[in-house]
Amino acid sequence: MALISLRNTSVDIPIYGIGSSSLKMTLLRRAVGGSFGTSGHTLTINALSGISFEARDGDRIGIIGQNGSGKTTLLRVLAGVYPPTGGDVVVDGTVSPMFDISLGMAADATGIENVHICGALWGLGKFEIEQGIADVVAFTELGDYLNIPVRTYSTGMLLRLAFAIATLRRAEILLLDEIIGVGDATFMKKAQDRLLAMASQSRIMFVSSHSMEIIHDLCNKVLWLYQGKVKGFGDIDEVIGRYLETPANAGGAAAVISAEPAATLSAALSTV
Repeated sequence: MALISLRNTSVDIPIYGIGSSSLKMTLLRRAVGGSFGTSGHTLTINALSGISFEARDGDRIGIIGQNGSGKTTLLRVLAGVYPPTGGDVVVDGTVSPMFDISLGMAADATGIENVHICGALWGLGKFEIEQGIADVVAFTELGDYLNIPVRTYSTGMLLRLAFAIATLRRAEILLLDEIIGVGDATFMKKAQDRLLAMASQSRIMFVSSHSMEIIHDLCNKVLWLYQGKVKGFGDIDEVIGRYLETPANAGGAAAVISAEPAATLSAALSTV
């Protein structure tokens, strides 16, 4: 059984040398989220404040909120990237954070060699990697390109390979951040099916997205963050309904819901 439990969890990030530059503060707010405070001469970002919830087997939780609300920071806490500065975090189960899927790729190595390199970095055993090569070959459709250095690949080709390798993993707890496209509509459908299969094999999943359509398709609960705090948690329709009633969210979120699936679907995650 997998379990995630947060009790009054907070993350305060001290920023040094920022001065009073409003531009730098704005960029930091967008990158980390939460609110700003001061401690002596140090600027502190209260990225998360008093977060409490539980996730158990079968939970598929969508994380919503405006840019800078703390969504990515929360995922990093769940992945163990950011330690909490207050409260408790309990994570029971193997975690697969899909934040930077191209992490560890060697530019001068071939596609196949990168399957071995990145597979090992993702924690796959030698047998799992060998078994996965045929799957990567079939899924990426890169053919002979897999036998030449990846520095010759286009961005789309590189993302296909990285996505295929990253999704060889099987984990009890799956963490997905905002997703970017990896190809044309046909390939994105393949990527969607692969993600859905991966999600179905996990015990707990978190997905951060601005697309209410993706949240509805993948999740059975919603966690709404606002300035680093929980604004709502629970039933999808109830929480999203409240979210869309907020004037600041009504226009943009409604537009996302009406978007075509091929345009809104995710397949590779944003950089940590």
